[in-house]
Amino acid sequence: MRAKDLPAPVWAAADAADVVVHAGDWVSVDLLDVLEARTESTGGRLVGVWGNNDGPELRARLPEVARVELDGVRFAVVHETGAAQGRESRCAKAYPDVDVLVFGHSHIPWDTTAPGGLRLLNPGSPTDRRRQPTHTWMTAETAAGVLTTVTLRHL
Repeated sequence: MRAKDLPAPVWAAADAADVVVHAGDWVSVDLLDVLEARTESTGGRLVGVWGNNDGPELRARLPEVARVELDGVRFAVVHETGAAQGRESRCAKAYPDVDVLVFGHSHIPWDTTAPGGLRLLNPGSPTDRRRQPTHTWMTAETAAGVLTTVTLRHL
C-alpha cells in the first residue's frame, strides 16, 4: 500500500529547507504539484527527477538527471544508479563533474564516498521503507563550497 501523503516531520523539514531534493518515484503528479507550491511559498527551491514508477505526465515535467550548484557544491540527482556492487566507481565515471550524487530507487539509505571524492547519498524513503527497519530521509548542509553535514533522519 502506497502512502497517500508525506509524514508531518518530512513536510516540516521541507518547509524549513532552502532546497528540497527528490530522487524520483513521485508516483502521483499531485505530490509534485503540492511540493512545488509549498517550496515556492516558503522561498525554497525544488530539485527533482523522475523515477521508474513515474508515468508520462511526471516524465514530461521532470528530467532524468538534474544538476544544480548550491553554495558552491555541485550536485547531480538521478533515480537509478544500478547495482550496489561497484556503485562508487561506476558513478564517479558517470558524474565526474559533480561533488555529490543524490539517488533513489532502492529505498535503502546510502552514504559513501567514491575514489576521487564523489559523495553518494540515498535518503531511503519516508513512505516506503522496503526491507529497512524504519522510514528515512536525509538533511544536508553546505557552506562555502563544502558539504558540511549530512543527517539520516528516521521516522
